[in-house]
Amino acid sequence: MTEQPDTLTHFDAAGQAHMVDVGAKADTHRVAVARGTIRMKPETLELVRSGTAKKGDVLGVARIAAIMGAKRTSDLVPLCHPLAITRVAVDFEIDEANSSVHCRAQVETLGKTGVEMEALTAVQVGLLTVYDMCKAVDRGMVMTNVHVQEKHGGKSGDWTAAL
Repeated sequence: MTEQPDTLTHFDAAGQAHMVDVGAKADTHRVAVARGTIRMKPETLELVRSGTAKKGDVLGVARIAAIMGAKRTSDLVPLCHPLAITRVAVDFEIDEANSSVHCRAQVETLGKTGVEMEALTAVQVGLLTVYDMCKAVDRGMVMTNVHVQEKHGGKSGDWTAAL
């Protein structure tokens, strides 16, 4: 693994924002995994778990939204490269003890730049969708701990969060 650069890569020598040139990079298999959590009232969690929320299957809809979010990341984050994503897998885990739903997204590509932003976007859009579908009964839900858990591929190699 190579060292992290000591400068921000999205600024040129004059301090102007620019899209990073990845043209000289080799295509490699790249993977990123991101996670996040949404906390809610126990009664709201029961609606999610049972599939009886007014708007329907909350986690099924949130999974599709998360996948769509990963695919649209470059439309949302100004300096992200549009990528040919080869795989997006999104899983939700109900955590009754903490009255939470955990989201995990794994995004893959064969390309010149990583998919960390796509994985993070997938998680956040998935959690936002849970919020949207449940806000009628619980406006106090809190999304938290959205982070990259690991990444693989590219010049910098593998990295795992020390959380």
